Amino acid sequence: MTDPSSDTTPFFSDYVEGEETAEAGAESERPEEEEPASGVSNVRAVLTVGVLCLVNLLNYMDRFTVAGVLPDIEKYFKINDGTSGLLQTVFICSYMFLAPLFGYLGDRYNRKLIMCVGISFWSVVTLASSYTPKDHFWALLLTRGLVGVGEASYSTIAPTIIADLFVKEKRTRMLTVFYFAIPVGSGLGYIVGSRVDNLAGDWHWALRVTPALGLLAVFLLIFVVKEPLRGAIEARPEHTLPRTSWVADMHALCKNPSFMLSTMGFTAVAFVTGSLALWAPAFLFRAAVFNGEREPCTGNSCGNDESLYFGIITCVTGVVGVAMGVEISRRLKRWTPRADPLVCAAGLLLAAPFLYLSIVCAQGSTIATYVFIFLGNTFLSMNWAIVADILLYVVVPTRRSTAEAFQIVLSHLLGDAGSPYLIGVVSDCLKREESYMWSFRSLQLSLLICSFIAVGGGAFFLATAVFIEKDRLLAENYAPSDDAPIVVPKRGRSTKVPVSSVLI
Repeated sequence: MTDPSSDTTPFFSDYVEGEETAEAGAESERPEEEEPASGVSNVRAVLTVGVLCLVNLLNYMDRFTVAGVLPDIEKYFKINDGTSGLLQTVFICSYMFLAPLFGYLGDRYNRKLIMCVGISFWSVVTLASSYTPKDHFWALLLTRGLVGVGEASYSTIAPTIIADLFVKEKRTRMLTVFYFAIPVGSGLGYIVGSRVDNLAGDWHWALRVTPALGLLAVFLLIFVVKEPLRGAIEARPEHTLPRTSWVADMHALCKNPSFMLSTMGFTAVAFVTGSLALWAPAFLFRAAVFNGEREPCTGNSCGNDESLYFGIITCVTGVVGVAMGVEISRRLKRWTPRADPLVCAAGLLLAAPFLYLSIVCAQGSTIATYVFIFLGNTFLSMNWAIVADILLYVVVPTRRSTAEAFQIVLSHLLGDAGSPYLIGVVSDCLKREESYMWSFRSLQLSLLICSFIAVGGGAFFLATAVFIEKDRLLAENYAPSDDAPIVVPKRGRSTKVPVSSVLI
């Protein structure tokens, strides 16, 4: 500090003798504001979750816009059910195979930058898909496949950012808000797609809404979101979490029964939701034609009222189902630490009979069909936030992006990557003749597969409940091995050997 009697003291100084000591004492008495361990302020953390929710909503909105105008696309390109199912399959396959790459990058590099690049690419490709000419269906397939790049860059990374900003109950609440965007975005995809199609009289315009909103989301990511420190909010003072190789990460994940079994249960959820997401509006449209409630599609636009109704149901049941699942799990944890997998199992086992009834009753009562779809979707939505929370608390922070990617690959590979195409192929095989009756009947019978898959998913979540408590404690008390390999020279080359083998 400057000596007030020296020649270097400013002439117009506010210094008064005795004030310095008083001010120093006052500063020592003030409580220091601790910076959050994540490196992100509480306000910025909440805003970050809001931006991530917006991007998640846009992703699912774009994904299901195609399903909302599927009858128009089938008529425009003159394709059958099996070929229509490829639209969802190529997207999921691209998304699925790219997820491990982004999971690897997300555990090692700047996650904010990865998301910005991916979403910008997704917006451009989605816009390009809206200009597909009539004789080039392959171009629409190609662009829909490339859309998976943006989704993979985001879905594997966003939950891990939330995990690095919040812990325990606050993390669960934020993940609940984040996963509200899945059903709401899906429903908005049907609603916006069908309404824009009806207003413009051309399904191409339905695919031009989300790209503009995607670029807005990139702007918000750049100026609002701040990259948190990985695992710092959970760091324990006795040790730090070391980064291990991808092979070691995968080996540890495969030996984690709670993670593997919950992933298989979520695979069943992906199979059912993927099938219904693409085919439910088309099935409801065919049911209305079969029952004589509306005329067959003859003009340029088929009229997508069923997509609008299904979109509204998806929004409402998604919000109700996610909130109901989280709240039931929270209350049930007072009696058992196995509440999360038990609630997921109950959701799937309750959804199965209602989905079955909604498909069977479609030929007799439209009102009953919508009621049973409402109940089935509500129970099916109970597990969205809970499954994500299970992954985050049974996997250590340095492996979470890899775990997210692995779960995405497995659940989509065995779930919704093939289920829309499978349902379409089975429908074509069951169709005995080209008629409105058989178009409805064949799709009705093929969709019954979903109910039985849901029962299998419930069984996997029941198995998860057996291991969940042990695996959670292992993740919370994880410590690196004292016998971790170190590098020592061997004949002019470096090699890894256990520490114990070189200690005397």
